[in-house]
Amino acid sequence: MLRLRLPNMKTVRLRVSFSDMVFKAVSDVCKTLNIRRSEELSLLKPSGDYFKKKKKKDKNNKEPIVEDILNLESSPTISGSPVSPGLYSKMMTPTYNPINGSPVSSTLTWFSDSSVTEQNCGILALSQPSQSPEVLADMYQSLSLVDKAKLNAGWLDSSRSLMEQGIQEDEQLLLRFKYYTFFDLNPKYDAVRINQLYEQARWAIVLEEIDCTEEEMLIFAALQYHISKLSSSADIQDLANESEVDEVEAALSNLEVTLEGGKADNTLEDITDIPKLADNLKLFRPKKLLLKTIKQYWFVFKDTSIAYFKNKELEQGEPIEKLNLRGCEVVPDVNVAGRKFGIKLLIPVADGMNEVYLRCDHENQYAQWMAACILASKGKTMADSSYQPEVLNILSFLRMKNRNSTSPVASSLENMDMNPECFVSPRCAKKHKSKQLAARIMEAHQNVAQMSLVEAKLRFIQAWQSLPEFGLTYYLVRFKGSKKDDILGVSYNRLIRIDATTGIPITTWRFTNMKQWNVNWEIRQVAIEFDQNVSIAFTCLSADCKVVHEYIGGYIFLSTRSKDQNETLDEDLFHKLTGGQE
Repeated sequence: MLRLRLPNMKTVRLRVSFSDMVFKAVSDVCKTLNIRRSEELSLLKPSGDYFKKKKKKDKNNKEPIVEDILNLESSPTISGSPVSPGLYSKMMTPTYNPINGSPVSSTLTWFSDSSVTEQNCGILALSQPSQSPEVLADMYQSLSLVDKAKLNAGWLDSSRSLMEQGIQEDEQLLLRFKYYTFFDLNPKYDAVRINQLYEQARWAIVLEEIDCTEEEMLIFAALQYHISKLSSSADIQDLANESEVDEVEAALSNLEVTLEGGKADNTLEDITDIPKLADNLKLFRPKKLLLKTIKQYWFVFKDTSIAYFKNKELEQGEPIEKLNLRGCEVVPDVNVAGRKFGIKLLIPVADGMNEVYLRCDHENQYAQWMAACILASKGKTMADSSYQPEVLNILSFLRMKNRNSTSPVASSLENMDMNPECFVSPRCAKKHKSKQLAARIMEAHQNVAQMSLVEAKLRFIQAWQSLPEFGLTYYLVRFKGSKKDDILGVSYNRLIRIDATTGIPITTWRFTNMKQWNVNWEIRQVAIEFDQNVSIAFTCLSADCKVVHEYIGGYIFLSTRSKDQNETLDEDLFHKLTGGQE
């Protein structure tokens, strides 16, 4: 038996094979819990006082708090019987309640391989009530980058078994999304997965494990308030019977979507016609502290680079400068209330980063240029099929930020059942009076009030993904030839060297430019070779180098997934890319 704390802070107790490799054990656990895409998750052994801290607090309370553990003892993973396709069968399209996303009772027969009963499945797919401000204050710690690096030391080695790593019977571990590339999130199959992802994102924001502006914090608070309101409303159950869908019909429409949308980026027009953007934007560089640093130029965005000219008439001549955006960092610099729409570009050059700020005039211009920059940083042009959805996504996020202050919020505040401190970080709660905070959350809530539950959760996950620091996992390292420690940020598509004291990125290396990487196990040093004779080497100080090595290999493995693989995973390839010594 093993106890696992899920992203929603609920603990499940279930049977796991301690002799299987962790990769396989996680896959079995995810089948039991109805979470698809188990390769995105892993087990984390937190530092010694993670679970104890709460127990100490309980002594001061009159009644000891009994941890609510969901017992799944009859779990099938140990019996050795091959797991039936159940949820994974594409033809049997489970029907889901459109409001809360939990499986409708008639479809639960498809979860036959799972020990999760109807009630338990509902529990894992429903978001938990918000914690009280006291509990949040107790859990909250102000984390520096170095502290964040220490949190990531505990990931278990996927290529070894639980037993080999000294895990004891009935020990408590964390089950978390480890790799931040969420493949094929589908409300039809992923009720539990979407909810657990939402919960992991919610805790990361409320406990400030990821930075966001106050404006963004209020949007996240409004979405949480909306989700908790819908989750607790009694109407949810009544709608369960309305969503019966003819299975064949559902399977056909799913197939239709797959056929239409799957390979859109290979169309003929993409090859012949790469769109371009051209407009007046303002530019400034923070390093040149002259009196008038913000200047307007005529900008042209073509392929993956931006060129700028003194004015439109000179466009055919030589540009003042051409910025190649492949591999750059793109950071939003936006304040909707203050009508500020900026894009911060950190462009890798031989000796570090070239920092450039662009300033747009309005939302639409910002959304188009921002989406183009994001795609170009990944080496894609505006001809890519993801460009238009990216523009719309940015616009809808800006609209959520655009608080409608003329609206009659005050009257609804009187009869409101909200404790606003539950939805924001303790640091944010301290800055504002409770009533003022509630009013601002309600203002932001008007922009999301029409969303269904699953839609609101997906929007929360999307907004989390659009934060500049999203998906970065930090490690404390010492680069070869350096006299001081640095932070290494590992993301799904790049590595970033960050100054440990200031938190400013120094250099970025893309995985797409990576030729090979290996580890010298004797001196525990990771060495990586990139194109153009660039090579780096570092030792890891906050974790074993195997953890970092597996992170890099894991992301490269995940980038090989494709829709037509019928959801079977190439486990051997995973171990080849992440295993290291083997």
